[in-house]
Amino acid sequence: MGRKVTLATCSLNQWALDFDANMERILKSIEIAKDRGAKYRLGPELEICGYGCADHFYESDTLLHSFQVLRNLLESPVTQDIVCDVGMPVMHHNVRYNCRVLFLNRKILLIRPKMMMANNGNYREKRWFSAWTKLRQVEEYFLPTMIQEVTGQDSVPFGDCVLSTRDASIGSEICAELWSPRSPHVQMGMDGVEIFTNSSASHHELRKADLRVNLVKAATTKVGGIYLYSNQRGCDGDRVYYDGCALVAINGDIVAQGAQFSLDDVEVITATLDLEDVRSYRGETCQPYMEGEPVPCHRVKVDFRLSSGDDAYLPTHQPIKWRFHVPEEEISLGPACWLWDYLRRSGQAGFLLPLSGGVDSSSTACIVHSMCVLLCQAVEEGNRQVLEDVRRVVEDGSYQPQNPKELCGRVFTTCYMPSENSSADSCRRAEELAGQIGSTHININIDMAVKGILGVFSVVTGRLPQFRINGGSQRENVALQNVQARVRMVLAYLFAQLSLWSRGKPGRLLVLGSANVDESLTGYFTKYDCSSADINPIGGVSKADLKSFLLFCVERFQLTSLRPILVAPPTAELEPLKDGQVSQTDEEDMGMSYSELSVIGRLRKISKCGPFSMFCKLLHTWRGMFSPTEVAQKVKHFFRMYSANRHKMTVVTPSYHAESYSPDDNRFDLRPFLYNARWTWQFRCIDSQVSQLEANRPNQ
Repeated sequence: MGRKVTLATCSLNQWALDFDANMERILKSIEIAKDRGAKYRLGPELEICGYGCADHFYESDTLLHSFQVLRNLLESPVTQDIVCDVGMPVMHHNVRYNCRVLFLNRKILLIRPKMMMANNGNYREKRWFSAWTKLRQVEEYFLPTMIQEVTGQDSVPFGDCVLSTRDASIGSEICAELWSPRSPHVQMGMDGVEIFTNSSASHHELRKADLRVNLVKAATTKVGGIYLYSNQRGCDGDRVYYDGCALVAINGDIVAQGAQFSLDDVEVITATLDLEDVRSYRGETCQPYMEGEPVPCHRVKVDFRLSSGDDAYLPTHQPIKWRFHVPEEEISLGPACWLWDYLRRSGQAGFLLPLSGGVDSSSTACIVHSMCVLLCQAVEEGNRQVLEDVRRVVEDGSYQPQNPKELCGRVFTTCYMPSENSSADSCRRAEELAGQIGSTHININIDMAVKGILGVFSVVTGRLPQFRINGGSQRENVALQNVQARVRMVLAYLFAQLSLWSRGKPGRLLVLGSANVDESLTGYFTKYDCSSADINPIGGVSKADLKSFLLFCVERFQLTSLRPILVAPPTAELEPLKDGQVSQTDEEDMGMSYSELSVIGRLRKISKCGPFSMFCKLLHTWRGMFSPTEVAQKVKHFFRMYSANRHKMTVVTPSYHAESYSPDDNRFDLRPFLYNARWTWQFRCIDSQVSQLEANRPNQ
């Protein structure tokens, strides 16, 4: 009948500036798409160079090498007889644009620049690119000589345009344009474009995937049409993890779904759909709103069919129900995939984790265990790339992982670093967990190192500091806690560098951190202590979510050793024990609970609250729990801690980004690190409001 089209979209694990391997993955995706009968292939945003090039986008090399890859793609026989839609940076009139380049049979059909920049949160696109603001306008782009030699073209259309084949019209959206209130698909749909595409580099956050899916469903519910969504996958070279979720939708229904988390470097999703379904849907739903004269899309015509004439018996894809991961699954999968990308691409031999027997470090250990589970599953399913990478990490060309526990012993070392202030319970909890997951576990008593450092101080000053419980001052107490924490960091790096050497094995280990997002928010950690690591998989996850994750691990991985960890009070164990029991807890030290801190963190970052507006919102949220005076005390205490410790964020370990209230100032939270911690004006406003509220409170 000539109405059915087979289209392909994909998720690729690209790596910034890795032009060779990026090109190989692009070619592989095109080859798979063709093998499945697709006539159009869509790839992720900036897939040729990688999305995370950051200030490398300023360099002419990045533009040059992108065009060199494009030339190779044009020349490859793999790209013949299929419309290829690839992403790369392009400079036009000395202005850099984030572009889609569409080509067919060694001819570039059009270059479509991004019109709406992602410039909040983790994204800084306006730093490197300009938005194309000329709605429905197209200019002539003169191709570089290297491309002219292949295509025989001097110039091609550049701008806001759509592709018209002999049987359909295709219009592009690029990532953030789908999220905009002025999404281009609305105008394109009203002008008869049947197929929309979206090339994206959208990162994972807990509970975010449904937003993307619902946006696509809503877009095609409103204006009808087929929607292809492509996304980057993996660690592109930074803190974020791009989580795939390639999909195809038609008229408000999802008909094909890719994986959200996967170790596959290339995943191609194809769907066969009937264009007549789009046309009949619009005839009833959209026609009443298509009156008037919308500005027509500029169409670039190409003599090519997406459909074939003999398709009467070709089955079309039917609606499916999207299965979303619960947050606990997301924590077990996203950070695990991120860790694997970081490990295999860093050239190191594994990880080392200071394992304290508490919730945070145990969560990090469970994520590494989950990584090993995923690796073994991928090898069992025949993923040759994963097997080759595992063999390269362990430096054994014949290695075959037997099970997650055995693999964990090869790539993961945990160490418990007790002092005289550590409890026997925490030591036992750490050992039991290490035994269940299979990590190589060692005990490193730090007392000798601590006494040596304090001895140096005593020789120089003639004084020896004491803990508060022994009559020392607050300054002495804090200093004695910090020296223990910092000694652990030094020892962690020493053993990461030399523990494999001591066992006669090659390589070194990456040190893993385990400070959660709530601790980072307040700065409740010692600067340059064992929270200082190479990478931190839980630095963007809240304490509450980590506890839920550990409960999930008890059931999913049968890690029964986590049960006593979950009920143990969070403590740094840096002060002397009382009758053998812990005398210090984290929540007492912080002056608030972790659940309260999570609420405050979201108000500070997501709701953009300063001290006074936060106080006003919490009055309502915590009404019945705390008096206005108590709310004011908690708000003031938080902002004093936050501002006094903000300098620690300048050295915070690069962390997996999983929460929208992450305090990472290097990428996500661009606030100063030197504050007036007294907040005189702001706190005075709070005090004034408290006085009024307390005066008007009814007598209890």
